[in-house]
Amino acid sequence: SLVVLFGATAGAYGAKLGSDERELILLVWQVVDLHSKKVGTLHKSLVKADNLDLSDQCREVSGLTPEGLGKAEPLDRVLQQFSQLVSSDLKVLGRSSYTLCSDGQLLIRQVLHPETSKKNFLLSDCFYSFYDLRKEFHTCYPSSAAMKDQTIKTMAEYLGLGTDETEEDFGVWQVKTMVAIIFSMLSESCNHIFTEPETVKYKYETGPCFFFSFFFLCSSKSETVDSETVIRARGLPWQSSDQDIARFFKGLNIAKGGVALCLNAQGRRNGEALVRFVNSEQRDLALERHKHHMGSRYIEVYKATGEEFLKIAGGTSNEVAQFLSKENQVIIRMRGLPFTATQEDVLGFLGPECPVTGGKEGLLFVKYPDGRPTGDAFVLFSCEEYAQNALKKHKEILGKRYIELFRSTAAEVQQVVLNRYMSTPLIPTLPTPIIPVIPPPYTIATGSIRDCVRLRGLPYTAGIDDILEFMGDATADIKPHGVHMVLNQQGRPSGDAFIQMKSADKAFLVAQKCHKKMMKDRYVEVFQCSGEEMNFVLMGGTLNRSGLSPPPCKLPCLSPPAYAAFQTAAVIPAEAALYQPQALLPTTRTPQASAAAPPTVTYYPAQAAQLYMNYTAYYPSPPVSPTTVGYIAAPPGAVAAAATATHTPILPQPGALVRMQGLPYNTGMKEILSFFQGYQYAPDDYNGLIQLSDQARSVLQAPKEWVCL
Repeated sequence: SLVVLFGATAGAYGAKLGSDERELILLVWQVVDLHSKKVGTLHKSLVKADNLDLSDQCREVSGLTPEGLGKAEPLDRVLQQFSQLVSSDLKVLGRSSYTLCSDGQLLIRQVLHPETSKKNFLLSDCFYSFYDLRKEFHTCYPSSAAMKDQTIKTMAEYLGLGTDETEEDFGVWQVKTMVAIIFSMLSESCNHIFTEPETVKYKYETGPCFFFSFFFLCSSKSETVDSETVIRARGLPWQSSDQDIARFFKGLNIAKGGVALCLNAQGRRNGEALVRFVNSEQRDLALERHKHHMGSRYIEVYKATGEEFLKIAGGTSNEVAQFLSKENQVIIRMRGLPFTATQEDVLGFLGPECPVTGGKEGLLFVKYPDGRPTGDAFVLFSCEEYAQNALKKHKEILGKRYIELFRSTAAEVQQVVLNRYMSTPLIPTLPTPIIPVIPPPYTIATGSIRDCVRLRGLPYTAGIDDILEFMGDATADIKPHGVHMVLNQQGRPSGDAFIQMKSADKAFLVAQKCHKKMMKDRYVEVFQCSGEEMNFVLMGGTLNRSGLSPPPCKLPCLSPPAYAAFQTAAVIPAEAALYQPQALLPTTRTPQASAAAPPTVTYYPAQAAQLYMNYTAYYPSPPVSPTTVGYIAAPPGAVAAAATATHTPILPQPGALVRMQGLPYNTGMKEILSFFQGYQYAPDDYNGLIQLSDQARSVLQAPKEWVCL
């Protein structure tokens, strides 16, 4: 038997059903006995939604009103009645089992499953298997229109059935017509058989996406993942687990191990995830959930590529593969472990109330390439109860440190381990071809003249071309290289940009003309500001109605010489800045060695020049940050040629820049300053290169002071 099912929400109708997160307000159904070709009673139930504000399209198409819906039963009660009435009708027809049949997949996948998941009640088993009438119809009648173009009306017209919708109530005509279509498919001329229903997965299957026996670098790059099955979800709460993401996409079938949480360079989640679905049809439905909500936050959903997914979720090693070989385990990540912590210490910390699967075999410590511990570990638990008991120990003390515990995923295990082992990131920031660049200089505006504008609220997908189109005729008044996109700490657009105009009058006119003008689907705020304010924000401060708020550093935030773009009268090349390859880990130099050492010229990838010419990374990652650019020192011949061909100053090798590793997570500015008490910052190397303000010079030259970079 089939139960023909039709429904409607308080919002969009037809192909956009469920795309606006509106609640179900109508269910209509009828039982069909495929053998005797008899039907049961046709039932129609209104559903009381939490929000009774109906869209104009809903009012027009359905004829329903908030007053009528206010008297209806809530969804959980309606579904109980549905099960009872279907069972009663089946008994009358002499049948015991049934499968749902709906017009397309939207009602089941995009409405019922997401809504019941948000309202925290379970759907009965019958909603996890159904027939898509459009697919069955196209199989029976291959010469009919494509499935995506099919509707109940077009299918009825193809068969020559009556299509006057005004004869019946909304929903009743649709179900009666669907029943008539099914009977036509069962006729002797077609003799269609319903054999392969659509299925909805009961739960997300965790586990590694791929297993490989070769150690750590023999990853899934040799495998292929269909790009038509992958999406990128952005804006996730930082504590989201793979199960939370699977719940957000409830009703859609995610591939096994198909949720890969993205991490930043420090191994922390950055609010993004790549999700792989079982086919392109499921992926397309997932894209319709763009800006749906997870709790109080809306989640952006975009297309992604199989290559991106593999780079995040595909790598593994023998150690990781063995750790993840135990399937259907709950993974917990521990962070902040003492470096001396042993397996026995961790097992003792967790205690007997949350036993680890396999004892010591259920622990995986993350280490650096040289074998030093990172303070991270992953733990396997056999059930949800044990995992919950472990999570209750969040921020309890082990040794002298508090330990953080989070839910984790197999993809995160692979990503963290590989990120620690490999010296380069899984997804390189810049392309590999290299060319020397010694371009002519240009200056970044400074001073109190209000000849700049700030754009706030830009779409995250907006680029330079979008900004220029947004400004219209005013683009002619922008200074060369005067557009600066502000990126967040993950290197993605923050929604802010600064533009240098040719004069304060031009900036004022742009602010008046473009303020709250629409760009794509968002309005953009435009404010006039000064070059000083612009540089202040680019250094990490904030600019709002209350005025300027200083950058995070309490001392004057002076960038190291490599970031001369932030200094008052600094000059930087048009396409790249010059800095030293040894900036992160400088070697100790003697006075004799420094006098003889030739200047270093840096080679940059061709596309990177354009990237860092126009884009300014947000504090604490200034433009052309050596932490994100894979730079290569030029040959000695190129150095000599560059030095004679331009008067652009080349920075000397630093002697006082150090990198600190292994800091406790709660370390503050005072602790760092205290650690370096008695040491003095040497300003002599940079006085001739960068023009410093009096305040900056006084800080640099003050005895026994340390300037935080």
